[in-house]
Amino acid sequence: MRSGKVREVFDLGDTLLFVATDRISAFDVILPDPIPKKGAVLNQLSAFWFKRFDQIDNHFVTANVDDFPKQLQPLQEQLAGRSMIVRKTKPLAVECVVRGYLAGSGWKEYQESQSVCGIKLPSGLKLGSQLPEPIFTPATKAEAGHDENIDMTKCAQILGNEMAQRVKNLSMQIYSTGRDHSRKRGIIVADTKFEFGTIDGELLLIDEVLTPDSSRFWPADQYVVGQSPPSFDKQFVRDYLETLDWDKTPPGPKLPGDVIARTAAKYVEAFERLSGDKLS
Repeated sequence: MRSGKVREVFDLGDTLLFVATDRISAFDVILPDPIPKKGAVLNQLSAFWFKRFDQIDNHFVTANVDDFPKQLQPLQEQLAGRSMIVRKTKPLAVECVVRGYLAGSGWKEYQESQSVCGIKLPSGLKLGSQLPEPIFTPATKAEAGHDENIDMTKCAQILGNEMAQRVKNLSMQIYSTGRDHSRKRGIIVADTKFEFGTIDGELLLIDEVLTPDSSRFWPADQYVVGQSPPSFDKQFVRDYLETLDWDKTPPGPKLPGDVIARTAAKYVEAFERLSGDKLS
């Protein structure tokens, strides 16, 4: 078993069982209070996208607990809605980030150098500006602390030229498709992170896809260039933590009930808008 910040992973042989918990982390610290339904949102939204992107090879097998292996049947109640079976892959050592708008670390870097991950951008862009076209800004995975942004040259050194180009092209394709669908549902995908893995040389989309934890979602009706719109993720949590005298090292502080409730509502709203379904 492997335990991540948010997810528990169980080895079933050729497949893995992903269980999304309601844990929430901020500033790389897991907080003591869970966000109700958060795990179900991440799991069911990823399943929605994996099925939607079925033309792209991915590791998704099923999220229907009735189809889970026999040894898991007694756990149906705990697993329903927040788990999926996936094929076991060898993950690539690079995270594939696509940015369509200027925000977060990209905005900071642009202010210093007018570029993001070595990609020169036009002058005069503001916080939240839509980029002329989406850009691919890979990052290395950090075991602890923040991931490090890298340029395409470094990405090719890590993955090889051909694989780097393949994941870039696939990431841009998935982002464009997801962005267009989301925009129709009133959500702007400002940026997002994809992960890929291989089985015997076959490249697969893995992990989670276009969720509030892996993406920056903005409500289209509140989008204004020059300011960071309220996002569908941990915004309420981060905003609250910034008001505290906390040094952003463990243990994390407890969250007030209203912050927990408002954050949970945002996660559920993101799922229901994007999928058109009610959370089960």
